Amino acid sequence: MLNDAMNMSKKKYALCLLFVLLSTAVYLTGCGRSESKIQSENDRATTEAAKVAVVTIEPTVIRDVIVLPGETEAWQDVRLAADKDGQVEWIGPHEGQEVTKGQLLAKIDASALKAALDHAEASFNLADKIYQRRKLLFEREVIAQEELDKSEAERAFALSNLKQVRTEYERGSVRAPIDGIVNQFYVDAGEFVGRGAPIADVVNVNKIKINVNVPELDVRYLQAGQQVMVTIDAFPDRRLPGSIDFVAYKADQATKTFDVRVEIDNTDHTIRPGMVARVAFLRRIIPDAFVAPLSSIVDKGGERIVFVENAGTAHSRTVTIGVIEGDRIQIISGLEAGDHLIVTGQTEIEEGMRVTTGQDEATKEINSTYP
Repeated sequence: MLNDAMNMSKKKYALCLLFVLLSTAVYLTGCGRSESKIQSENDRATTEAAKVAVVTIEPTVIRDVIVLPGETEAWQDVRLAADKDGQVEWIGPHEGQEVTKGQLLAKIDASALKAALDHAEASFNLADKIYQRRKLLFEREVIAQEELDKSEAERAFALSNLKQVRTEYERGSVRAPIDGIVNQFYVDAGEFVGRGAPIADVVNVNKIKINVNVPELDVRYLQAGQQVMVTIDAFPDRRLPGSIDFVAYKADQATKTFDVRVEIDNTDHTIRPGMVARVAFLRRIIPDAFVAPLSSIVDKGGERIVFVENAGTAHSRTVTIGVIEGDRIQIISGLEAGDHLIVTGQTEIEEGMRVTTGQDEATKEINSTYP
């Protein structure tokens, strides 16, 4: 019995020892695999390089352009007023119709004035005929000098009266002072108007002027005749050439800006007064500038940073910027000719990271845009 009990104890001990050994082996095997996997992932992360696109920095031309807003205005904008009191008896053209200089637009109190004009013309014609007859009689020595002088005075009085009535009649005739378009009538036929009351607006929009307020630090670059480029907010796809017509010699006291007038052609009348315009003024041309895309600059705590690639490694550079033209920017310091500027992927890298530069389509496009 004692031997049997001892044999059973030995078997239980052997089984427990075997279980412990197997568990330890399994645990050690698992740990070895985990450590191996972590080491493998670390090695892979160390060997993999970030993909970026680069452009080679070379001196190029950049233009110093300032874009300022303005409002379009008609080249000529005339408001016609009544030159006399009376009833508006007739209106000729309608709003939106083109008119020529001197064309009759409206008549004020025309009937009464026409009757007075006809009477004055008849009186003058009679006085003139009497004077001509008496002049012949005087030459034949039929009448005395006094009768001829009296007839001449009557003729002169009639002529003076005719001119006065004709002037009054013309005041009732409202005529276009310029070639243009009738933009608005302020009266209707049959309405009574007083002297000085507005009758109509006539505008000339064959050309458009744009008044722009230019800061004092920029006005020194501008002069009359200088070419500019204009865009209209209502037509964002159109770029319109224009020229500077006038640069003010005196600043506005309130804004300390100078009024600059720009003119553009508008023969198709598509641009209307009152539209918002933006004028691009060329201040200067910088011939040998280092230029980078705006998107290549990274802000690091308020510091402007770019990354350059050298021997497969990314290096950060602090840059000083200058002129901006479109989506390009001048780099005053921080880059040198021949540097490989990273222009895509720069937001995903840090100083000293390994990078690879493939000649993909994005890189080719950027290189062609920023030579």
